[in-house]
Amino acid sequence: MKVEKATFSYERNNSNLFADLRSLFKAPVLISNVLPVFAGFWLALHFTSGSFSDHWDVFWLMIIGSTLVMAGALILNNWYDVDIDTVMARTMKRPTVTGNIALNTVLTMGIVFTVLGFILLFFTTIETVIYAFVGWFTYVILYTMWAKRRYTLNTVIGSISGAVTPLIGWAAIAPGFHLVPIVLALILFIWQMPHTFAIAMKKCEEYKAANVAMLPVVHGFQITKRQIAVYVACLLPLPFYLASSLGITFVVLATLLNVGWLVVSFKGFKTKDDLKWAHLIFMYSVNYITILFLMTVIVTLPIFR
Repeated sequence: MKVEKATFSYERNNSNLFADLRSLFKAPVLISNVLPVFAGFWLALHFTSGSFSDHWDVFWLMIIGSTLVMAGALILNNWYDVDIDTVMARTMKRPTVTGNIALNTVLTMGIVFTVLGFILLFFTTIETVIYAFVGWFTYVILYTMWAKRRYTLNTVIGSISGAVTPLIGWAAIAPGFHLVPIVLALILFIWQMPHTFAIAMKKCEEYKAANVAMLPVVHGFQITKRQIAVYVACLLPLPFYLASSLGITFVVLATLLNVGWLVVSFKGFKTKDDLKWAHLIFMYSVNYITILFLMTVIVTLPIFR
C-alpha cells in the first residue's frame, strides 16, 4: 500500500512539473512559431533545388537553435510579467505565480536557453542569427519590457517577433531577400494583429485589472472590431504575390481562407455577444495560420511539382 501511495505521489509530481514547464514555455505559442520556421527552411530548399539529405546538419542546428531562442524569450516574458500574471485569471497558474519554480531559476533558464540557442544558430548563417536576434530583442525588450504596459501599439511591436520566423528558416539555406519569405513574414505580421486583438477582447477585464494597455481596454470593443476587419482585409492581396512561386492552388485556398475570415470579421459589427464572436475570431486565426503554412509545404512536395 505504501508503494502505491509513493507511486501515485511520484506520478502526480511529474504531472505537475510537466504542466508547470508547459506553462513556462507557453507550449502552444512555441509550437505555433516552429511551424513557420520549418516552412521557411523547406521552401528555401525547394527554390534552391536543395535536399534535406544534404542539409540535415543545418536543419537540426537551425530548428533546435531557433526553438531554444524562442523558448528563452517566452520564459523571460514569464519572468518579467509575474506581477501582471498574478492579477490575471488566465495566468494565475503559471509556476512564476504559484512559486513552483523560483523566479531566479526562471531567469536563469531564460538566459541559458537564449544563449544556447544563439550558439547553435551561429553554426548556420549570420543572417539566421540576425533574424533570430531581431525576434528575441523585439519580444523581450521592446514588447515585454517597454511597450506592453504603456501603449496600444504593443501589439504591432510584438508582431515583429513572430513575423521573422519564416525568415529564420529560409536564411539558413539562402539569403532572405526573396519574395516568398518576405510575403510570408508580412502575412504573419498582419495575422497577429486580429489574432491578438481577439485574445484581448476575450480577456479584456483581466487586462484592465492588470493595467495592460491593450486596444479594447483603452479604446473599447467597437474600435477593436474595426481594426480586426481592417487587418484581415489587408491579408487579401498577399497570396497573389506568391502565385508564380507557390501556384494557383495555394492562391485559391489562401484566398478562400481570407474571405472566410473577413466574413466572420464583418459579423462582429452585428453580434450581440462580443466575447463569443471574439472567441470565434481567435479560433479561426489559429486554424488559419496552421493551414496556411502547412499548405506552403504541401504544394511544394515533389508529387505536386
